[in-house]
Amino acid sequence: MRVWSRTLSGRLCSVSSSFPKNMAEEDNQSLHNENNHVRTLKDHMNPTRTSAPSCIVFPRDASHLNFQLGIIQLLSSFHGLDLENPYLHLREFKEVCNTYNDLNCSMNTIRLKLFSFSLKDKAKTWLQNLRSGSIRAWNEMQQQFLKKFFPSHRTNSFKR
Repeated sequence: MRVWSRTLSGRLCSVSSSFPKNMAEEDNQSLHNENNHVRTLKDHMNPTRTSAPSCIVFPRDASHLNFQLGIIQLLSSFHGLDLENPYLHLREFKEVCNTYNDLNCSMNTIRLKLFSFSLKDKAKTWLQNLRSGSIRAWNEMQQQFLKKFFPSHRTNSFKR
């Protein structure tokens, strides 16, 4: 039986048959996941779940934020549809955030933390696809949001 192992560079190689069987098994298990489950070639061919870093860089006081129960349910939802008004969504979002007061962190942090919970569907996808680390303050988030969901051509059409 042929035994496969991964090198430090990640390449698969066959373990020579001159190794004792238990040594090859031990070697194989050390290279696999923490459950010591031997992964097959098929397992290695399937993509692993990875997550991209967030586009939001939270201020230092963000770790001290404690959500009140039910605040997320109060947030209005924005789906990114053409019929929705992004200015109205931001106004309603700020109203809800202003009812929440935390002495440990600023309103900027509260808004940045809660904003992603108010986005759904197309709008949530937009937020997840922003360049990682590109948003550092609430004003930047607001500008990017309005630039995407209320572009200048839409403003010009209202002027006409």
